Amino acid sequence: MRGTPLRRPVPGLLALLLLVLPACAQEPAATAGELWDDGVTFSDFLADADRRVEAWNENYERGRDLTPELLETARQIPGSWRLLVVAEDYCGDSANTVPYVAGLADALDNLDIRVVDSRAGSGVMDAFQTPDGRGATPTMVLLNDQGEPAGCLVEQPRPLQEWWLGEAKEIEDRDERYDRKYAWYDEDAGASTTAEIVEIMAGAAAGTPVCRPWEEGSSES
Repeated sequence: MRGTPLRRPVPGLLALLLLVLPACAQEPAATAGELWDDGVTFSDFLADADRRVEAWNENYERGRDLTPELLETARQIPGSWRLLVVAEDYCGDSANTVPYVAGLADALDNLDIRVVDSRAGSGVMDAFQTPDGRGATPTMVLLNDQGEPAGCLVEQPRPLQEWWLGEAKEIEDRDERYDRKYAWYDEDAGASTTAEIVEIMAGAAAGTPVCRPWEEGSSES
């Protein structure tokens, strides 16, 4: 599941984002930009975590070991970017993705993150669903300097999610399915997640937002 090529955003995605996101902003819940303002830093989130604590801390340490090539690419992306992360400490996908993104943000001057829980972020989760139509944690929404959504990553990095929503469904034993998922996370060590976040930043800077569920045409907004 390693080494899958990054796909270019499909034409017309920006127009679709502009149609979907204003509708989300009309919900009684806070907008993504408002939630970012009210969110906590990753350090504060980590200090308050009481589930999967070992995984959160170990993956955050591993997340500081970034390749020079990835950092150079990220640092050349123009603009200032904020990432709203909807996550729960008990969520295995959150614990295996968010700490690596936090490590990336620590290394960059042009990316900052804030975290909210799924109760506060429920409206954002409804707007940014998985390819099979679920609200899920983590939901990561990239915001531009005006607080407007400009891309997203939902639940899992692309290579894992393609397997999870495809081949993995044929594995009847639930424990085996989850064991294989977490083995993938351990082997990948955040490489796919951080590469995808950098891809999302680059797409946002180029005016071609990357938000996989909409790219694949499977989200019903």
